[in-house]
Amino acid sequence: MHINVFDHYQNQSTAAHRLDPRVKVVVVVIFILSNALLPDGSWAAYVLMGLFVFVAARLAQIPFGFIFKRSLLVLPFLLAALTIVFTLPGTAVFSFQLGTWTFTATDAGLVRFSSIVVRSWLSVLAAIWLTATTRFPDLMHALRHLHVPQLLVAIISFMYRYLFVMADEARRLLRAREARSARLPNHSSGGSFWWRARTAGNMVGQLFLRSFERSDRVYNAMLARGYRGQLLTMNPHQMTHHDWLVGITAVTLILLVQLLSRII
Repeated sequence: MHINVFDHYQNQSTAAHRLDPRVKVVVVVIFILSNALLPDGSWAAYVLMGLFVFVAARLAQIPFGFIFKRSLLVLPFLLAALTIVFTLPGTAVFSFQLGTWTFTATDAGLVRFSSIVVRSWLSVLAAIWLTATTRFPDLMHALRHLHVPQLLVAIISFMYRYLFVMADEARRLLRAREARSARLPNHSSGGSFWWRARTAGNMVGQLFLRSFERSDRVYNAMLARGYRGQLLTMNPHQMTHHDWLVGITAVTLILLVQLLSRII
């Protein structure tokens, strides 16, 4: 099983890794909610929030480039908010013609769009930091301690666990296709584009059928081994004074940034 396909956990022995996962989950959730509530154009507050993530990454001995490169994968989805640049009323900054339509960008629209991108990016950075410093079983155990509905925790657990299984099944299918496809020198295997599309469609169907059949077998095996809807972990998850101190300090700093954004 290829653990590095989806797992971003960085095995370190820092204080951030030893911190109780419940504290990390609460702090990150408050961080994301605080980002969403920051006013548009609060650049000083955005810098402070970014500094908060940078310091947390340094304390966890996680290269900031590791978090940064993975966060870039989410930025293309933010282009859905690009229409705000042309629909929000304000002073015209520039305009261009596209066919019979004229698009005019406003200063308020540019500020709103830039703020959405920065706030979303910072939130993604914090979420990646959480997964990089917390093992997945500990994360699920923390959600259960925080009274997240047990059914939701079970769904997340199974989804994450079987992403690895599906990735391995897909690799086996690709390897089998390569083994059965003749290849000329300096040419890719296979035939025309439509042949490749039809083959890919067949592989997707086979992957779905294999995953469906395996899920039934694995679930029955889990029931036979005593599974009762909870993901167990060997971590005792006992809150210490250090955990409480770190959690209260982090939440206080986040709230102070929120307060400063309203004043400045």
